[in-house]
Amino acid sequence: MTAVGIDAIEIRTGKLRLDLPGTFAPVKGEEPEKYSKGIGIEYSSLPDVYEDIVTMGANAAKRLLDRKGLAPDDIGRIDVATESAFDNSKPVSTYIAGCLEQVYDGDFHHANKGERKFACLSGTQCLDDAYNWIRAGRNRGRAALVIATDTALYERGDPGEATQGAGAVAMLIDEDPDIVSLSTEQGYGSADETDFLKPNQQFPSVDGKRSVQVYLARMREALEDYESVAGDTHSEDFVYIPFHTPYPGMVRKAALLGYRHITRGTEIEEALADDIGMQPREDDFATREDYEEAIRAYMDELKETRRYREWYEQTIDPTVDISGQVGNWYTGSVHVARLSALRAAAEADRDFAGERMLVGSYGSGAQAEIHAETVREGWRTEVDAVDVEPQLDERYDLSFEEYELVHDVHNHGKDVEVEEFTQPDAEFVFTGWGRMNERRYDYVE
Repeated sequence: MTAVGIDAIEIRTGKLRLDLPGTFAPVKGEEPEKYSKGIGIEYSSLPDVYEDIVTMGANAAKRLLDRKGLAPDDIGRIDVATESAFDNSKPVSTYIAGCLEQVYDGDFHHANKGERKFACLSGTQCLDDAYNWIRAGRNRGRAALVIATDTALYERGDPGEATQGAGAVAMLIDEDPDIVSLSTEQGYGSADETDFLKPNQQFPSVDGKRSVQVYLARMREALEDYESVAGDTHSEDFVYIPFHTPYPGMVRKAALLGYRHITRGTEIEEALADDIGMQPREDDFATREDYEEAIRAYMDELKETRRYREWYEQTIDPTVDISGQVGNWYTGSVHVARLSALRAAAEADRDFAGERMLVGSYGSGAQAEIHAETVREGWRTEVDAVDVEPQLDERYDLSFEEYELVHDVHNHGKDVEVEEFTQPDAEFVFTGWGRMNERRYDYVE
């Protein structure tokens, strides 16, 4: 069976950045370490006044198509994942296709286009859709373009404000891919939850504590479901485990829970028993509350063991590097985590082909999905071609007063005029509204 997976990746970060420890923390009267170490984010990427989810998605897609030498006829579907959409009918994919048609010969009139919504999970759901479309033989030799693009803004003063971010990830899904092939086996954990939602509003309503609990519960369910079809997992089975990363601090919680699960009943649990005992079993406790208290105590000790710390440093920590520099990209966050892991492998010059990663995606509301990915022979060439450092290094540093202005520009409830902070160069830009209140875009040389 021919492998299907991710053949190319490109990202586009918002062109502005807010220094959380250096600029945001002093104004809030808080210690810088709350952001740099606790939350785990140094900088939040934000869009300039001429940027939005369409421009970031289209610019990432254009660079991908140019680098791969592709034309519109090579693309059979364009799927966009976002939870920052500005239209309840017309999908963002049509806007992005319209942008791309400004610069290419030909058009995307015969490409299927859509927009997925399930909070941050929908980027992975778009991958699933493209995978299934190719597997079903409906692609006619064409590839799928998947774009996860978001501007993750919170209301001013909201605790989530420190996790903001803006950016897009474009991925080419095809047969015989160069980067990773996707596993047929998947696991899901899903329930009707109200941990994070936007009921006809731009800024989210969030129950922060509940959101973490739901994230962890759905991830556990998804892992159990994945193991029901793929077999038991082991801590040494996967070289990296990219998680949905709203902020690195949340991944630390998920990683600890996952490690406890995949080491349960193994030689690792036995090796750790001399120091911290065996994992509590629910049957040994009179009440569920007593069992959960014992689990929390066990995990507190587990995270301090040398074996766990080494596993985390090797398997998880490399996946959150980019996230710590850009903040939360919602639908793109797990795909940024994958790219971060691949870049870490490239920097270490490791022989990575044939290794497997376990990818844990999540969307509030709530659902988690877990699947495996196998690294392909061409991964190094593709990953080295992604211009991550130049984009991150060239961002404009905002003062707090400038940040307030930028936030107002992208607040749908405000109408403000602010001069751009950067100069557009060979990219798509937002230029205003049309006669039916649609957003308009042009390519600037």
